[in-house]
Parts: sequence; structure tokens; C-alpha cells
Amino acid sequence: MNDQTPNPTSLTRQGMDYGETSDVQEVHAAIQREKREPRVGLEPLSIWLIAVYGIAIFTGGAYLGRYSGNFSGDGLDPLGGPPPAKKGGGPQGQQQQAELSPRDRGKKIFAANCQTCHQANGLGVSGQYPPLAGSEFTTGGSKRPAMIVLKGLQGPVTVKGQKFGSAVMQPWDKTLTDQKIADVLTYERSEWGNSASPVTAEQIAGLRKELANHPDSYAEPDVLAVPENAELSGGAPAGAAPPKPGEAAKPGGNPPPPPPKS
Repeated sequence: MNDQTPNPTSLTRQGMDYGETSDVQEVHAAIQREKREPRVGLEPLSIWLIAVYGIAIFTGGAYLGRYSGNFSGDGLDPLGGPPPAKKGGGPQGQQQQAELSPRDRGKKIFAANCQTCHQANGLGVSGQYPPLAGSEFTTGGSKRPAMIVLKGLQGPVTVKGQKFGSAVMQPWDKTLTDQKIADVLTYERSEWGNSASPVTAEQIAGLRKELANHPDSYAEPDVLAVPENAELSGGAPAGAAPPKPGEAAKPGGNPPPPPPKS
């Protein structure tokens, strides 16, 4: 047998650095297996704590979104006053609407429904839409314009000596109430230099019943068949003075009461 002493260099394992023995390698491995020392402030948060925080934030946001009401940052301004009240709603808005005169209410109705064709100055559109300012259909008796507004008018029509061949006035009996029609007629008959009598809702209601069986719009001959000074029935218009004793009533109006018997 050949007993030979192993060469110390042969104890070097594969993967060791040059000149490193197995003892040094084992010491390094033992050190790496030890846990690192904890450092203050770098401990990881518990997953349960993160879940609790998330639920609290979500619950708070949902509560504020549901029960915060009409909170606004403007309310924190010491120089800002209370928010302005909405117009037109509640008893205050109804009282304000009632305080407007029929003519003022009619002006708003005209601007919303009639101004596009007849224009704000009441002069209409040349050759297409007839004027209302100084029109014989507007300034005469109240029955003619009320008939036109309720049932509409189809041209041709001649107003103030000018012919309007394509004039088409839509009926408003199914769109506007008796009060709104009366108000807009009152406005048209007292604006742009016109000075005709006002119209009441009761008069329009009576005419609506009278024309209930008239489905079509009027033509110019239909309107001209009514006397120019014919007034709507249903009582004297609001603000009109009662007839003097012995004075004949206007066409279409109520006759004067008979004199008392002696």
C-alpha cells in the first residue's frame, strides 16, 4: 500500500476562492444562515391593520357622500352670504307670479312663443309673417285675434295693405291655457302703440267652448266674416268701464241692464 499524505491544496473545494479552505467556507455559510438584526421603524405593517384602515376610509367616504347634503365650500367664506333662493318655486314664487300684471305675464308668453315670427318690435317679417303693431286684426274687437290665436290662421292674408301669401299661424288651443292666451292678447293689444281693450281668461274659456266643433284653422275670409269691433262674450274685459245709462253695448258684449221699474 502506498500511504501518501494528501496535499493541503487538494482540500480546496470546487467553487471556493483561490486560497480559501473548507473551514472558512463553513464559517461563512453559518453566518449567512443567521437572521439579520431588526431595525427600529422598518418593521412591515400587519395585513390586518392595512385592511382595517382601508375599511375605515371607505366607510367614511361613503357616509360623507350620502349625508353631506348640499355642502359647498362657499359656505366657509366669511364674506359670503346665504345662497340665493330659487325663483319660481314655493309660495314665494307663486306670490311673485301673481303680482305680475296680465300684460307683464303676456310679454313673457309672447317672447317664448310668438316673438320668433312676429319679432320683438311687433313688425313681423316682410312677405312672410304679418305685423301685430297697428294691425287691424289686433287693435279691433277682441274676438278676431282670440279666434286666430285659438284655432290658427293660414294665408294668404292682407294686413295694413300688405299681402302675406305664406302666413301660417299655428293653433294654440291645445298648448296654452285660457289665462295665458288672455295675457298674451292683452299684451299684444297694448304694445307697440296699440291701445285696445284687455282680455280675460273667462272670455277665452267662453270662446273655446264656442269653437269646440271647429277643428281646422281659419282663413282670412273666415276672420273677416266676424265684425271688426266684435268683442268676446263673458262679461266686460277687466279694467273696462261699464256702459253709461242709455248707451248701447258693444257688438258681442253683454247688453246693459234694464232700467228699474217704477
